[in-house]
Amino acid sequence: MRRRLAVARQIQSRPRGRAARSTYRDFFADPRHGCDRASLEGVATDRNSARSVGGAASPRSRSACPLMALTIPVRSRAIADQRVIHVSDSGEFFASGGDFMDRMLAGASTHSDEIFLRDRGHIAESGDPFQETVRLFNLAQRWSRTGTVDYLILVPTLRCNLSCSYCQVSRVTDKAQGFDWSDATLVAVLAFIDALPTNHIKVEFQGGEPTLRPDLIQAVIKRCDRFEQKQFVICTNLQSIDATLWSIFDNEHLYISTSLDGTAATHANQRTGNRTSAFLDNLAAVIERYGPEKVSALPTIDPKAPPEIDEIIDTYKSYGLDSVFLRPINYQGFARKRHRYSRELDESWNAYHRAFVERIIAINWQDRTRVLEETYFSICLRRIFQPRADRHVDLRNPNPLAVDYLVIDHDGTIYPTDEARMLARSGVIDLGLGKIGDDWKGETWELLNGHCSNAFDPACERCAYQPFCGKDVIDDLARYGTIDVDRTETAFCQKHLAIFDHIFELIYRDDERVNYSFSRWLRMDGTAAAFGEHIA
Repeated sequence: MRRRLAVARQIQSRPRGRAARSTYRDFFADPRHGCDRASLEGVATDRNSARSVGGAASPRSRSACPLMALTIPVRSRAIADQRVIHVSDSGEFFASGGDFMDRMLAGASTHSDEIFLRDRGHIAESGDPFQETVRLFNLAQRWSRTGTVDYLILVPTLRCNLSCSYCQVSRVTDKAQGFDWSDATLVAVLAFIDALPTNHIKVEFQGGEPTLRPDLIQAVIKRCDRFEQKQFVICTNLQSIDATLWSIFDNEHLYISTSLDGTAATHANQRTGNRTSAFLDNLAAVIERYGPEKVSALPTIDPKAPPEIDEIIDTYKSYGLDSVFLRPINYQGFARKRHRYSRELDESWNAYHRAFVERIIAINWQDRTRVLEETYFSICLRRIFQPRADRHVDLRNPNPLAVDYLVIDHDGTIYPTDEARMLARSGVIDLGLGKIGDDWKGETWELLNGHCSNAFDPACERCAYQPFCGKDVIDDLARYGTIDVDRTETAFCQKHLAIFDHIFELIYRDDERVNYSFSRWLRMDGTAAAFGEHIA
């Protein structure tokens, strides 16, 4: 009961009333958005003003603008080069300049303006059921759909044979006792897998270092033989590989995820110390045996001392790895004490990430024999153009917890996300939903899923990027101890504002080098001439 009350206090209720939806008329008539040329120019050039562009709607005015008979949901934001982007509920967008805004403000929209907006689905005749149905259909296409559980993150052991300063799971030493699945837990996990009413499954083995218990990994993989489609991912530090592990790695459905923090010196400093050569030898052996397609790697970046960008890129290229998932130190586990500054991400991180993407774009243009990408940037790009291209659970909307995926910890406790089990381990908040074999859809589950969408958050309702973004209440709890915080002040919001700002700046840069990389990150045939439309 005490734990449930503590959870309820930290998962505060947000205002649930739906924010008023702006129309183009409301937006341009609202004095907070700037109604004269001087203030509009300020909006286009001042970044603080740019944040106010998507402000709350004003009362409806009665202008004589020809568009006033039309209902026009709008979210807008100033970007680079004196442009403002306008985004519909369902994610269709265009950019405009000062002349277009002047016409709207003056009630002097042209027939061409109306045709442009109507043909692209940005406006609809008031009361037209067909156009409203089309809009609602497109909106539904944006929302994530979930089914039964088919994605499991399993933690067979919390023990680890490394001691990274930023360890987010608060691992224990490899000699510790009582931190592996018991026989009873293994039986319960296998029974759970047997009962899944699906013909496809993804299992991710986390730790600690899961390869310390290859027998448990083998038992789970064998139990999944019945599934028509299956994928296994072992998240491993690759410090030691014996014959048993090689036989596990040989499975055609299995992939390897590891950490590669940059050069050997950087990796040694942050992770492996004098054992770095063993890791690098094993990484090279795995890639030689299976090819780079079976391996994914990510660098953990200390935002206070990030490595040189070319050092990371060159290191990954040397192993044949084309995707780099930049990850700043996560404010979890040991990092909460040893890297306290990781609680917030300041502009220096955004600038580093931006420079990294720009550098990759330049390299891709110079050397077209391979395509490099920053993985998370590509995920965000696909959220704009291909919202269902992948199933990245950290950036979907709504993001229901413990519905289609869940975590089973070393002691059999079920958690809604991997980060949630990290919070419990750190003593921040216990979001455990119960033990494997129990019904986990109780009070905590209901509280968390009552806040799994950005659709009813007042700040998100006014944001141009809402159709592309998501919500992460676990991250808010980790950083602030509550979800009752201004969304715009959270690290999650500020990070994604910076990424989406960068994407739209690149979309409208009119640069063939950008279009070349974007086309390949979107897995297109050929190169698109442009990715966004503009109205003068």
